Amino acid sequence: MELRGDRLILRTPAAADARRLWEIHCEPSVERWWGPHTLAEVEQEVADATKPPTGDDSVPFVIEVGGEIAGMIQYAELGDEDFRHAAIDLFLSEGFQGRGLGRESIEVLVRHLTADLGHHRLVIDPAVANERAVRCYEAVGFRPVGVMRRYQRMADGNWADGLLMEFVLD
Repeated sequence: MELRGDRLILRTPAAADARRLWEIHCEPSVERWWGPHTLAEVEQEVADATKPPTGDDSVPFVIEVGGEIAGMIQYAELGDEDFRHAAIDLFLSEGFQGRGLGRESIEVLVRHLTADLGHHRLVIDPAVANERAVRCYEAVGFRPVGVMRRYQRMADGNWADGLLMEFVLD
């Protein structure tokens, strides 16, 4: 699958993408929030991306800018029909941060999730301390719901608070 924005493409990962995605995971500004990953873990995630999602499986997309892999964005459809919504997460390589590409990636995926898949509510849950991500998500239209205390274990073993944010179509 391929989704297009003005400056980027979101596409299904291929096996050849695993090494670059792992390298991005290892960058300090990504690993800080996503934790360490081995190449084998990333290769497995990419291999799983070729299978149809079941249950709460994530559906990943490579973020490609000018033919280069800039990062990854993913969604998971959650809940039964009475509580149906989707969750989003993403990371960008340091060289692509601060250029509005995170915002554009989210806008493209939000459009797909709402227009194509019929979702009316989306959530995202950055660490409270990840102020850059919070500003990006607010720019797209996500609004804070509340702080989830001691929500995420960080790479150093300490727990960090998460900010639950939602995007709701009226």
